[in-house]
Amino acid sequence: MKVGDELPVLEIPVTRTLIVAGAVASRDYQDVHHDAVLAREKGSPDIFMNILTTNGLVGRYITDHFGPAARLRSVRIRLGAPNYPGDTMTLTGTVTAVEGDVAEVRVVGANGLGHHVTGTVRVAVPGLVGSAGHHVLPGARS
Repeated sequence: MKVGDELPVLEIPVTRTLIVAGAVASRDYQDVHHDAVLAREKGSPDIFMNILTTNGLVGRYITDHFGPAARLRSVRIRLGAPNYPGDTMTLTGTVTAVEGDVAEVRVVGANGLGHHVTGTVRVAVPGLVGSAGHHVLPGARS
């Protein structure tokens, strides 16, 4: 693991069920996340994913890659283009720093409209060694 390493791409189908389930699970009952008629009345073409669901999917992307021992230290994201049903969000990541057992990853989630989410995640991984030594990621996917 070193600066510049890229994580494998993760494609997530954006289904109506994913959007509604994510909103309910995060206790976000705003109608634009579950009621297409009301979302249209408010100017949206359809329901759209909430930031808490996006945040969870970004976290999953990182921990799926770094393995079960990985611990998220910070997730800083910014939303852009909405995630509507029927689209696909493609997550990509690039390691931007490694210090001791903490890696920093720049994450981008794109859909058919552009960048849905951009941000930086810091993740602690036991056994990860800074750029001066060898890098061992127990349980990490390659």
